Amino acid sequence: MTDLRVERIAVLGLGNVGGLIADMLQERGFEILGADADRAKAVDEHVTILDVTNSAALADLFGRADAVVSCLPYHLMTRVATAAQAAGVHYLDLTEDVDTSSRLRKLAESSTSVLMPHCGLAPGFICVVGSSLAARLDTVDAIALRVGALPRSRNTALGYAFNWSPAGVVNEYLNDCEQLHEGVRVMVPPLGELETITIEGTQYEAFTTSGGLGTMCETFADRVDRLDYKTIRYPGHCELMRFLLHELRLASKRGVLQNLLAEAYPPVRDDLVVLYATAEGTRAGQRAREELVRLYGPRTIAGEVRTAIAWTTAAGAVAMVELLARGAMPEAGMVRQEDVPLDTLLSTSAGQLLADGVATRVRDEMQLRVG
Repeated sequence: MTDLRVERIAVLGLGNVGGLIADMLQERGFEILGADADRAKAVDEHVTILDVTNSAALADLFGRADAVVSCLPYHLMTRVATAAQAAGVHYLDLTEDVDTSSRLRKLAESSTSVLMPHCGLAPGFICVVGSSLAARLDTVDAIALRVGALPRSRNTALGYAFNWSPAGVVNEYLNDCEQLHEGVRVMVPPLGELETITIEGTQYEAFTTSGGLGTMCETFADRVDRLDYKTIRYPGHCELMRFLLHELRLASKRGVLQNLLAEAYPPVRDDLVVLYATAEGTRAGQRAREELVRLYGPRTIAGEVRTAIAWTTAAGAVAMVELLARGAMPEAGMVRQEDVPLDTLLSTSAGQLLADGVATRVRDEMQLRVG
């Protein structure tokens, strides 16, 4: 049951993930005010055709909502967040863009409502997991977070399918990456620090990409020696992306690169999300390690089979809306993913999707080799 303070949710961007978020929220008793620039998405009277550059139209929509979940491209997030803050409605988004997050922190300083970015998978659920693993230790030396969204089988040289936004992926591959080294925030290049991970006999690689940590570097600065995030792919992916971006100089032609990749590697229905998080330190004076490894596949939600990347991303966002409606969050200001305990998130109906049998615990030892 929802709290009447947070009952009407505006969902902006009704694509693969945004449409699923709207469906899941409606299943949970929320009233949905959908909005999209595409007229084809106006399937009923609850969907508004919206140009987010139209400030008056945004203000009108937000005047009828208690909260907004923005599923728009990252470059539109600041505009939407500013309008939400001005209207006094709670704001949640799925962005991984570091610059956008910095602007939201400034907005939150004078906000009378909640601003909560990164409500997806990575950043998002992985940050909740990493922080909660660290909380089980007395002292924490290192937190390592790894997430990959992959086709179930590798059938191309790149070993990839763009079930996620090509623009978002390219952004992660080109922007510098935040880490903590000796407790100090540093920036490192993307597509670096290549390592091998073996899970249940399947070999993957992981490398640096931007945005996966959300606000964790700020939160854990001077508390943790080492904190990093890497993206998981099939072996050889990183080397081919370096070739495309740098040797062919497509890094300076983002639009061209996005179109090429989207055409060559279209979405697949049978996908796999690999999640790995570990925290190392001490407990009761002894060395200790906490880890969580999960594999997620497609599942049926709201009457349709959804891809793993779509439903895991949507579940993280919907769980946060549930907690907001429950009154389990502050009433205003910036709320970080790592502020939410894992058990609290999993206590929601959406959070249970991330905890149940579809998430198979991997028993084999994780082997990490930097090379």
